[in-house]
Amino acid sequence: MKASFLDGIRVLDLSQYLPGPSATQMLADMGADVIKVEPPQGDPLMGMSPLDGGPDGEPFYKAVNAGKAVLRIDLKSTQGRDGFETLLKRADVLLESYRPGVMDRLGFGRDVLTSLNPGLVHCALTGYGQQGPKSGEGGHDINYIALTGGLAVTGTADTPVAGWPPAADYTGALNSVNAILAALLGRQNTGKGTYLDIAMADTFMAWQPWGMTGQVQGAAMKRQGNLLNGGAACYRVYSVSGGRFVTLGALEPKFWANFCDAVGHPEWTSRQQDRLPQTDLMGEVEALFASHDLEYWESTLASVDCCYQAVLDYDQAADHEQTKIRKLVRKSTDHAQVLWPVHVDGEALDDRQPVTEINLNQSLKKWQ
Repeated sequence: MKASFLDGIRVLDLSQYLPGPSATQMLADMGADVIKVEPPQGDPLMGMSPLDGGPDGEPFYKAVNAGKAVLRIDLKSTQGRDGFETLLKRADVLLESYRPGVMDRLGFGRDVLTSLNPGLVHCALTGYGQQGPKSGEGGHDINYIALTGGLAVTGTADTPVAGWPPAADYTGALNSVNAILAALLGRQNTGKGTYLDIAMADTFMAWQPWGMTGQVQGAAMKRQGNLLNGGAACYRVYSVSGGRFVTLGALEPKFWANFCDAVGHPEWTSRQQDRLPQTDLMGEVEALFASHDLEYWESTLASVDCCYQAVLDYDQAADHEQTKIRKLVRKSTDHAQVLWPVHVDGEALDDRQPVTEINLNQSLKKWQ
């Protein structure tokens, strides 16, 4: 099925790479009509692959821009500016990811946008926001996570490790969508548009109230030293014989007890509350897991209610029966679609339409 929550909502996307395009793709998944405006040379993602030895960026570009129409124009030319101005007048939402001041230099600052379209919801998604000493700096996911404390508690005991997927990029996208939907809802009552200043660094900081609270309480988080990042035997990644890995997430006492009974070590049950990091207990559990291969642990624990799951790669994840039943991943010849993860009235969404290129005349006709 096709979601129709945002039918009739027109979105202009002036973003590139991953965060902004992911946000507008979610809006398209909800039924919005999205035109992605790019410079004549296209989105720079087209020439950058995130994989070592992988293809160029085109498949990844297609994956995050499916469901949209793409218009390539020069906003510094008279024709491009005039055409974009017309589209702005007809749009409900503008999402752009320029550094502060760029929209002004292009001739589309806040006063101009408000004059052209008083009802426009304008979302400016940047790395650091419109104010502050870092607001004019470039940055990417790893920088935002580093600034906001998350990287300091991620990785091994010896060193922080950059994670995947790029969490700050996606927190920025998700918060942009949430704010845009709220602004559209508010516009129904006021008739007025809204200016949304969203920083990816801010959005990642907002995911860390526990870390900040611990700091205030004098119990600072440490890499692999706390309950949820490797310091507890009941919540940890373990290696098994043969080079594979499994996860255990038995936080609740009942799940931990089920695990201990299933592996023949009921004496471990009372040690769940040992002081963190639980070095001795973790060592014992590590030795047990390492003594058998994945096939053994699947047969031993997969049916036990103890929050056990083997670590899967992308092929294994896509082919897992749970993924297939949820109809979330759709593969084409050169890229994969991971659909909006919402079933609407009991049904998964249809495949997204491939990204389509349109010219200025076609875009103006599309939004008459």
